[in-house]
Amino acid sequence: MKQHGFQRAPAGLRLCILAMSIAALHAPGMAQTGGSGAAVAADAAAPAVVVTGTRVSNRSVLDTASPVDVVSAELINNNGVTEVSQALSAALPALNFPRPGLTDGTDTVRPVTLRGLAPDQALVLVNSKRRHASALVNVNGTVGRGSASADLNTIPAGIIQTVEVLRDGAAAQYGSDAIAGVINFRLRENRSGGEFSASTGARISEYDYHTGSVPAGLALDVPNKRKRTDGQTTTVSGWKGFTLGEDGFLTVAAEYKKQSHTERSAYDVRQQYPLVNGKFDPREQTIKRYNTWGGEPELTQSTIFANAGIPLQGDVKLYGSASYQRRDSSAAGFFRRPLQDENIASVYPDGYLPVIAPTVDDVSGTGGLAWSAQGWDFDASLGFGRNKMAFTVENSLNRSLGAASKTDFDAGGFAYDQLTLNFSAVKPLSVAILPAPLNVAVGAEARRENYELWAGEPDSYRYGGVTLADGRPSAAGSQVFPGYTPANAIDSGRHSIGAFLDLETKLTPELLTSLAVRAERYSDFGSNVTGKLATRYDFSPAFGLRGSLQNGLRAPSPQQQFYTSTAMTFIDGAAFNIATFRPDDPVAVALGAKPLEAEKSVNVALGAVARIGQLNLTVDAYRIKIRDRIVLSENLTQANVRQFLSANGYTGVGGSRFFINGVNSTTTGVDVVANLPLRSTAGLLDLTLAGNFNTTDVTRVPVTAQLAALSPAPSLFGRANVLGIEEGQPKNKISASARWKLAQWGATFNATRYGKVLSAGSTAATDFWLTPKTVVNLEARYTLAGGATLALGADNLFDVYSDPVPASLNTTAAVPYANRAPFGRSGRFVYARASYKF
Repeated sequence: MKQHGFQRAPAGLRLCILAMSIAALHAPGMAQTGGSGAAVAADAAAPAVVVTGTRVSNRSVLDTASPVDVVSAELINNNGVTEVSQALSAALPALNFPRPGLTDGTDTVRPVTLRGLAPDQALVLVNSKRRHASALVNVNGTVGRGSASADLNTIPAGIIQTVEVLRDGAAAQYGSDAIAGVINFRLRENRSGGEFSASTGARISEYDYHTGSVPAGLALDVPNKRKRTDGQTTTVSGWKGFTLGEDGFLTVAAEYKKQSHTERSAYDVRQQYPLVNGKFDPREQTIKRYNTWGGEPELTQSTIFANAGIPLQGDVKLYGSASYQRRDSSAAGFFRRPLQDENIASVYPDGYLPVIAPTVDDVSGTGGLAWSAQGWDFDASLGFGRNKMAFTVENSLNRSLGAASKTDFDAGGFAYDQLTLNFSAVKPLSVAILPAPLNVAVGAEARRENYELWAGEPDSYRYGGVTLADGRPSAAGSQVFPGYTPANAIDSGRHSIGAFLDLETKLTPELLTSLAVRAERYSDFGSNVTGKLATRYDFSPAFGLRGSLQNGLRAPSPQQQFYTSTAMTFIDGAAFNIATFRPDDPVAVALGAKPLEAEKSVNVALGAVARIGQLNLTVDAYRIKIRDRIVLSENLTQANVRQFLSANGYTGVGGSRFFINGVNSTTTGVDVVANLPLRSTAGLLDLTLAGNFNTTDVTRVPVTAQLAALSPAPSLFGRANVLGIEEGQPKNKISASARWKLAQWGATFNATRYGKVLSAGSTAATDFWLTPKTVVNLEARYTLAGGATLALGADNLFDVYSDPVPASLNTTAAVPYANRAPFGRSGRFVYARASYKF
């Protein structure tokens, strides 16, 4: 078995260290301490100026018509976690990052959600420009099933100045995808200074679990808990600011991360070997029964990100950013026991654990020009992003090829790229009857998107003809992840164009109003117009009300339109294909599939902002109605479906699923954020209490006339998937955090309570509720005289796990904790970090 992608790790580490060393050697003024680039001043009483959700140049976070959270680089780096997505989840109650496992490519590219909606219903920006999505579409039973979204972990923490999260729909301002809100990464713009950081840590944990019944006559001493020290993670990162010309800047950040996998399986009590003369094989007593990883994947990741800007003549500024990340990951599937039909004893006498090892290459580049003329501020830019995911299957075999089968396979992969050209012009106009200028913004955007899927090597998908000992046909393709076939391959895309008008002003000294309208046309499904009206009334400097009304859309992604996969299986000795079909495939059309349309939403929000002394309090309620959500259908394997397809000329189809519009949902909730900065002789203490409370109800599911005519009529979107939308994320999430600083000492504390979550089954008898849990993160820091800082901390300090899956549902022992667990399944992480600012 290979080392799961670690072969390239030393080269990746050398690349990052070399990049940072060159930066340090060529940096002017290294001895200076200025330019450290803290995203938010230590004095938390000074509100941050935001650019997300408004095009007014000096709007503060407490003066916006819609709620905006600002997360500083300091908070991201001192939060005791190793992923940007996880850091944001700890800081923002409205944002969730569940970290599923045993889910193929989703172990490697794990999405975030906002306000309990789908991952692809939140738009991701970098420097206010649209970020490209991942090529991966989530097709397993996880949060966000059927979605393809941006991968936040391709952005290293070192390049981030602040993250602004607009908790309100904004499709009229930014275009498709912004139904739940917008996450905008603002990058560092440092001309000097820098920071180098190295951290190391491990999971030091003990977990409980339930197991099934031991087979009669098999004597096993079954434990019900296990101690583990694993998941060792080392991260080396840094950033450096350079001077470009007299007033320009270039900030470069690099990061290298190496992570070992975690094992969170239960004790497998199942029979492992065939009987010998009617008795259990003696090896039953010696085989390793913790036989699946079931936690965090192995990971080797190298990233470099640069952001630059340089003034030219007059008011003209040239700017740009670029990034590249290489991620080699390894995640296990389910263990194949020695006695299983999927095994060949001469190849794997003691069974085998197949490993899915994707390689992700992510690249982006944006360049633009900003200038002023006649009182207008103009901006034009061109951006490109590409995400490629190639799959290798290791420690596996193609059973139908017999003992001659390979054990490692190239299974194919896919790529998504996006090319975006946009233009905007902003001008404040003086209007005699208005107490403040009318801010006018107009603009246009053209976008081309493309999706490519390529086949794996033939042995990864073909049927070789070798049967089982009793003559039954054996499984085809590489075990755990059959390769993509030539019939799955595609290279296709679409283009779109849109234009917007955005107006914002004060109609009276107390009444702020903004209006946005956007018209778009897509080459695949036609035109759409969205609009947003937002307003805010300040009764006094200490209290104001704000609200918004808008409609929005999310265009079907190319991943949803073009993804397909095929795996061969046998039913009663006959070969059948289990397939994910494109919506325009004749088989899907025969079952009622139609070309995908855009999701449509109507958002209503009402909130209040209060300043009570040093206390800042915001309360924002919302209601989001979404029509025609795009979902991945059930796997239609019923006999009457096969008979229907065969009668219509489509033989050999054993199971079918496809993307389809048709789910309507209503999400209602409220966000509460209270912040209190305190100064005293005991130092600066910044206290925040925040919570998100929401419910989602599915009011309609998709149906087709073709399937409704069958008896019994199969469900296109069954109860488990409906409940996954309604109950699969916490209905409430409350966090309390404190940041303290006194002279050289500092500390960060965060406690997050996750509400109950349902891991739904096909029937009520197989449902499993995860009860509320509280996770605590803690970090302590000390800064030495030379500028170095030492930190010790723990993520999940008290080693909290979700409730273990009941024995009746844990049939394989591989998944002692449900994938719906909202904070991961690997327990306590203890770490040390050393950093140096220069």
